[in-house]
Amino acid sequence: MLKYISPDELAAIIKSDKVPGKDYCVIDVRDDDWAGGNIKGAQNAPSSQFYVHVHDLVQKTKNVPMVVFHCALSQVRGPKAARIYAQARDQLEGDGEDIPHQVLILRGGFSDFQAKYKDDPDLVENWSKEVWSNPEWF
Repeated sequence: MLKYISPDELAAIIKSDKVPGKDYCVIDVRDDDWAGGNIKGAQNAPSSQFYVHVHDLVQKTKNVPMVVFHCALSQVRGPKAARIYAQARDQLEGDGEDIPHQVLILRGGFSDFQAKYKDDPDLVENWSKEVWSNPEWF
């Protein structure tokens, strides 16, 4: 069963001495709605092509013990991608080719994260007021 992580918990990890890409990574599966900002250091893996590229992502992140997924709201795309990724990663671990790991989903997605942390450059980059104040983007 996949677990959720709160925006505050993720912010604490990002601001800690943990190294992105080594101790944790953030995977943003938004598609065209990636525009307008992202969690600092997040990798974009669009949901529309996620299934095709999941094994490449697993190979790149198989030594990372914590992988956090999200989309805009983490209601559909983020949880689905996390589930697909977790199954592929668990298969590697079962074959003895992986380390113990956690696959997490960011509660509330980027929408909640940016609402709280958009003004913190250590947590959010490329944020656009124009995008987030325009309801047509949602």
